[in-house]
Amino acid sequence: MSYYLKIYGSASDLPESWTSIVGEHNILLSVEYFRALQKSLPSNMECFMVGFFNEDGLIGGAVFQYLDFISYQRAEENKITLFIKNLFARIFLKDTMILGNNMLTGQNGFYFDLSKISSDHITMLLDKAVQKMQNEIRKTSLVVCKDYQQGFADHFEKNLCGKYFRFSVQPDMKLEIKEHWKTFDDYVNDFSKKYRARVRTAKKKLNDIEKVELSLDLIKKYQQEMNALYQYVVENATFNTFFLAENHFEKMKENLAEKFKVFGYFSEMRLVGFYTLILNNNDANTYFLGYDKNCQKEKQVYLNMLLDMVKFGINHRFKTIIFGRTALEIKSTIGAEPTEIYVLMKHRNGILNKYIGKIFTSFAPKTEWIQRKPFK
Repeated sequence: MSYYLKIYGSASDLPESWTSIVGEHNILLSVEYFRALQKSLPSNMECFMVGFFNEDGLIGGAVFQYLDFISYQRAEENKITLFIKNLFARIFLKDTMILGNNMLTGQNGFYFDLSKISSDHITMLLDKAVQKMQNEIRKTSLVVCKDYQQGFADHFEKNLCGKYFRFSVQPDMKLEIKEHWKTFDDYVNDFSKKYRARVRTAKKKLNDIEKVELSLDLIKKYQQEMNALYQYVVENATFNTFFLAENHFEKMKENLAEKFKVFGYFSEMRLVGFYTLILNNNDANTYFLGYDKNCQKEKQVYLNMLLDMVKFGINHRFKTIIFGRTALEIKSTIGAEPTEIYVLMKHRNGILNKYIGKIFTSFAPKTEWIQRKPFK
């Protein structure tokens, strides 16, 4: 069977069948999400969709992101930038193309109708898409494919004959919602005595904080405050590759509507924290958040946010809450479990590509952490 590929630089150019074939299976590959990104991309990022077709029409889609680290360095002068200069500019050079979504954790890079294509052909088409993007959009120093669980990573490596180096830095933290958790109290009652007490203590500290779901109008109203809180969190992160545009949360809500949730925490009418969720069929994906450093220390805002995310997931009957690959230990204290995920990369320079494993692991060692076990 013959296949052909088409690159899309605009959400308005996607075929009419995109939603039913691709978008409805993963909101992060949807027309609405692509439109939101286009209107609020980080300054150093470009985004494209690739459609995969056979003689009967569309059979799948993938997202590609370009990250320009040279522009990123010039725009931001802080410790994160210095780290990125060392890691990317000096080792991997200039820019990177990612098959997948660098803005959150998980295999959100592609979707195929498996009734119309075999898994072997999927890996072949993804590799063709990488080549097409490099030839028709622009060549980059580094190509990265993220985030695959072991089975698909093995399959990808085998079919592409070791072109890519595979590595895993930190796991994706997930909480599977148990059937008998009808309420938040059911969930907490499954904790051991020590962790139940910890939940009660954290909740008491937040007694005078008002929690509000933010509508589009409220997001616009508090946009400046949200960005300041977000910037505090991201600038204190060990590693970062972009900063969100100032209008990002507004455009996400505008385009994803009820599939994008924003919850604000207010103290004496002042926004002191917020978190966001992307609702993706049976999964609730945690997205970006922010908090006031003084309030966080006094009120345990971050821990309360994690607990409130769980409560939302239980109340709305989601199957899984996907917490991502940061703050592993504290996420394990609320019951999230690690899922190992893999990234595959290759460098355009043949000599560097030969030693890319040693180079990367020397600059990005695994984070040591202790997994907590809160359940009885």
